Amino acid sequence: MPNIKRAMMGAAGVSAESAGLFAWGHGTNGRLGDGAITFRSSPVQIGELTTWSDLGAGQTHSIGVRTDGKLFTWGSNGYGELARGNTTAYSSPVQVGALTTWSKVAAGSKSTFAIKTDGTLWAWGSNQWNGQLGLGDATNRSSPVQVGSLTDWSKITAGSGNTFAIKTDGTLWAWGSGSNGANGKGNTTTYSSPVQIGSLTTWAGVSGGYRARLAVRTDGAMFSWGLNSSGELGDGTTTNRSSPVQIGALTTWSKISIYYYHSAAIKTDGTLWAWGKNTNGVIGDGTTTNRSSPVQIGSLTNWSQVSCGRYTTLAIKTDGTLWGWGLGKFIGQDSTTSRSSPVQIGTQTNWSSVFTHAQHAFAIAAES
Repeated sequence: MPNIKRAMMGAAGVSAESAGLFAWGHGTNGRLGDGAITFRSSPVQIGELTTWSDLGAGQTHSIGVRTDGKLFTWGSNGYGELARGNTTAYSSPVQVGALTTWSKVAAGSKSTFAIKTDGTLWAWGSNQWNGQLGLGDATNRSSPVQVGSLTDWSKITAGSGNTFAIKTDGTLWAWGSGSNGANGKGNTTTYSSPVQIGSLTTWAGVSGGYRARLAVRTDGAMFSWGLNSSGELGDGTTTNRSSPVQIGALTTWSKISIYYYHSAAIKTDGTLWAWGKNTNGVIGDGTTTNRSSPVQIGSLTNWSQVSCGRYTTLAIKTDGTLWGWGLGKFIGQDSTTSRSSPVQIGTQTNWSSVFTHAQHAFAIAAES
């Protein structure tokens, strides 16, 4: 059993309209943050704080930032991904330093990233294979190190082996493994420092998956690139793309998510769409048929957020309810039955954010 320390212990089941941070799925290495290493089949509350603002779920570790700007990490730490200056795993959130200027966070497989309120970008954890930390080398870090000296970073997402970020000027940047064209540079080159993708200044959001990537522009057009073995790029083919290709001609896309072999997106009209590999019904269209182009999930127009994991998809509606589908034991519904259509998780109506990875997930519930 790995050496795991506990801090800020506390976990409670979901009660009516509870607020705060909740987690479920595999607790190995303490990645759930509830002070244990136990599998949770439904959401359990992590501590008593109700001030979490952003989360990142890595392969076996997690990161969160609070509204007061304090940064916390927990879970596996074999590569220094918790920024504790050591390789000890922690099963409950522990604060990283004493700074209160952290804003946005992201977690890759074994790497971690955060943006401060001053626009600087910081990275730590695994870096030895693809230079995915963006520091110009292949050295692991167990404490935060600044990526370059720029102060205009706005959004960050981490995939498996590479990383993407958007600056305040709307430009899109990538670094890490170029396998299957994952960096979007028209090649398969690995970059250990940020490189710009194209010359556009209208990128609004980006999501990093296993070897495929998804991005949306400010005009509502959606693009994808990278691995496409199961149609996860949504362009109607299974052809890999090494540069961004537009998915259809629509300009009504708003929220996006991609992970492993499937993708999902929400349009400005509140409809939910998904595509890619459909094992265990993870697309949510009531089948287990792979889709190489977006298909609508039901007919509802009140979806507000979506997050794709390896085995499940999770989403929140505008009424604050939380929904999941895919492999049963990871949905969070206290069941081992797989679902090929959305099923509600619990009865709360105050969910505000949801985040998932391969085998664990988090959701934030707002105070009612």
